[in-house]
Amino acid sequence: MTLVMAFFIFSGFGMTYFQPMATGSLGALPPVVHIHGLFYCSWIILLVVQALLVNVKSIALHRSLGTFGIAIGTGVALMGALITVLFMGATELNTKDDYGLTYLSIVAVLTFSILFCIAIRNVRKPEIHKRLILFATIVILPPGINRLYMMTFELSNVPFLATYLTMNALIAAIAIYDWRIMGKISKTTLCGAAAIIIPEVLFTPVIASESFDALCTLITNLAQYR
Repeated sequence: MTLVMAFFIFSGFGMTYFQPMATGSLGALPPVVHIHGLFYCSWIILLVVQALLVNVKSIALHRSLGTFGIAIGTGVALMGALITVLFMGATELNTKDDYGLTYLSIVAVLTFSILFCIAIRNVRKPEIHKRLILFATIVILPPGINRLYMMTFELSNVPFLATYLTMNALIAAIAIYDWRIMGKISKTTLCGAAAIIIPEVLFTPVIASESFDALCTLITNLAQYR
């Protein structure tokens, strides 16, 4: 599961960030963007490493790195919130893509933060902890998934439906794993799935609502110094 997640992130950002950076074609970006990317990629790499350590029974090292993981996860949440505010302040929200990406960003920051905090509180309950970490990571995959699909298929619009279906496929994989191991879907999986699927269902009505537009205006003003 962690390798699949890493594939989406590093293939999507590989084509739109790492490759252009390596070839010198990446445009000038504010330092905060690179810092955000550092935390984001570090989280994915750590996720793969932590899963590997559990599989090879290096539990002590896994727990030691977990402390570092708390710092990285906190950075992901804080930098994600900062980037969202700055993006909204620099973008005139006119199209469905603009509002959709804003919605994805807000939901990702809030949901990741909540699931991550609950996962840390349940660090001594591995079956709960590992599922919540996976669900928290699924929430922040859309930027990588979007970029992969848009670059691969040369799309001009953000493929929100395809992104959501991909996320749901990962959720289904966790549910199938539960069923095979326990003969049922765990409460943790049901809660994690609900935390992702409910915002998906609300996507269209929310981004078209006046309330969301007002929220966007409020957040946009946070990025402006007057």
